[in-house]
This record gives sequence, C-alpha cells and structure tokens, in this order.
Amino acid sequence: MTDPEKAALERTAQAGIAALQRGDGTAARAAFESIVASGRATPQIWLWLAQACDILDDRGAVMAHVARVVEGDPANPYALVMAGEVQTRSGNDRAAIAWYERALNAAQGRQLPPDLIARLGRAATAREVAFSRFEAGMTGALGDAGIDPTTTGPRFAEALQIVSGRSQPYLQQPTSFYYPRLPQVPFYDPADFAWTGALAAALPAIRAEAEAVMAGGGGIAPYVVADPDRPNKGHALLADARWSAFHLFHGGQPIADHAARCPATMAALGEAPLPRIAGTAPMALFSILAPHTHIPPHHGMLNTRLICHLPLIVPGGCRLRVGGEVRDVRAGEVLLFDDSIEHEACNDSDAPRAILLFEVWRPELTVEERRALTVMFETVAAYTPDQA
Repeated sequence: MTDPEKAALERTAQAGIAALQRGDGTAARAAFESIVASGRATPQIWLWLAQACDILDDRGAVMAHVARVVEGDPANPYALVMAGEVQTRSGNDRAAIAWYERALNAAQGRQLPPDLIARLGRAATAREVAFSRFEAGMTGALGDAGIDPTTTGPRFAEALQIVSGRSQPYLQQPTSFYYPRLPQVPFYDPADFAWTGALAAALPAIRAEAEAVMAGGGGIAPYVVADPDRPNKGHALLADARWSAFHLFHGGQPIADHAARCPATMAALGEAPLPRIAGTAPMALFSILAPHTHIPPHHGMLNTRLICHLPLIVPGGCRLRVGGEVRDVRAGEVLLFDDSIEHEACNDSDAPRAILLFEVWRPELTVEERRALTVMFETVAAYTPDQA
C-alpha cells in the first residue's frame, strides 16, 4: 500500500470515528464499510463498524461484525458485551447470558476504561435479570407439569443451575491418576458412613490436641511445598505459612513424635477406611488456614479417594466449594468430598481455621479393586527403570 493510499484510509477512519462520537451511525457505517471494501480492515475497524451498526440497531450486521472482531481478538470485551446487548434487545436471554459471561470473564484482571467498567456493570445486571426470567419460565413449566423442583433432589437442582447458565458441569480431573466409571459426586453424606459418627463424637479430644499443637507451634509447616524432582506447578500458596499443616503421617507411616502428641486423633483415624499404600498412604494432618486466606480453585491427585474434613476450630466466614456446591464450614460437622473435582476454601474471618484432614477409600471401590489399586500405586511409587 502506497503512502497516499494509507493516508486516505486513515482519513476515512478518522471520519468514521468522528461520526461515531456524534452518534451518526449512517456516516460511520459508510466510512468503515469503505475500509472493509479495500481489504484493509483490522479487528478494530470491524469493531467500529459493529458500533455503527449498533447505533442503527441493525442487529444482524452487529453480530456478523462482532464475529469478525472475535475471530482476530477473541477476548475483546467491547465486542463481547455489545453482542450480549443485541441479544438482550432481541429477547434471546440464553444467548445474551453466554455473551455476557464471556465478556465478564475476558475483563477479569485487566485495567479497563471507565466507560467499559460501567458497561460491564450493566451487563452483569442484565445477566442476572436474564437468569431470573429463564428460571421463572422453567419453574412455571415444571409447576404446570405438577413437578416441584425443591423435592426432586440435589441432582436435578444442579441440572437446573447448569441449564440456566448459573453453573457449569464440574467433573473429576485428578492431576495424577484417573480411575474410570466412578460417579461424579462433589459431597457425600457423612451419615451414609458408619465410622463418621465416632469421628464426630471424638471432636472435643481431637480439638484439644489441635489447640495444643497450634499453641506449641512445633512441627507446623507450609502445606504446599515444592517437590525437587518434579516441575513446579506454581500454586498460589507454595511455601506460604498462611496454609499450614501438622502432619500425622509421612510416606504412609506415622510421624512418631507427632502421633504421640495426638493419641485421640490417631485412635479416631484408626476407625476410618484409610488407604494403606506403602510409601504414600495413609495421609492425615491438621490443616490450618490463616485469617483472610483463600485456597484457590484446584484439583486433587486421585479420584480413588474421598477427602474427609472434621472441622475443629472454625470462626464464622469459612466456606468450602466443591464443583458448583458451597458449604459453610462448622465445627464438628463432617465434610466428605471428592477432591478430584475443582474445589476451593476460604477463611474470611479474623482468626485461624483448623480442621482434621485425611483421605479414605471411595465407597464404590470393591475390596478387590482396593487391593489391585494398592499394588498399582505401590509399583508406581517404587518404579525405577531397569538398569541392566
């Protein structure tokens, strides 16, 4: 392109921008369409053309031009939120929600101009209104069919959250080993496990031992530590004492002096179906989360286990999310969950939170499967290549 041609295109673009600023959609559209016809359009030109068509309420053209913008700039929040606004005006709530979600996600962690911040705020409000309209329609349809969604159980309730767009499917994604054909259940009911009653009954003695450990301080170390033999996964709390642990086992064996300080805890653990895998399990510890600390979303290593939390010292404002389900953490109320599903924990209080944390076999695994998995895991842990 020659210098005169480039200069002419720049003049045309400036004319189109000026037309946008004065609200003249027709003139702006003509200017940017002439640049498109020259074959020199960039994502920014397509965005300005979409804005011109938006002024004229030519919704089909807006969506077509937004598609060209996101083809070259997939996270352009102006284009994404504009598409959501068009779908809202067209009465297509589900499409609007999808565009607003994408716009809001694209804007996270970015410095934004004031006009875009305001526009995204309106998008968040419009998304909530769209959610509510869709849910009202769904509830009405279910009611007309004689179905009460509050009595159909948590599985259907989760499905409603997913179909409405309020949640997404959360599936097992273990970081080290996946065992197939296991149910995707975030939280299990502790009442379905005979050993949880005795565990909860031992709360006062276990809590006293945890309080003594925390008062003494010895043996407490950051929970997340780097493995010198493996790549660093970059955990946000790596080597950070805000999430600390007092381990009762190491490499599958009791830590003698730690176990001696916590006899009631060790006795209670003896009643649970702990995996016994040479070199790796059991695993049990006091997990201590400092005030105003957030354990970010992550996945556990295996889906062959469940994680048990016995909350011991719990100020208000402590939560655990597994998948799309959030539970308040309350002292003495056992939480049993699949940590291979995305989960996170928060302590929003001004005091530390302490829980007893350990792993148990999943109930769906047969005795034969547990034996076979034990041999498998032990073989993996002990494996060295043949040096012969």
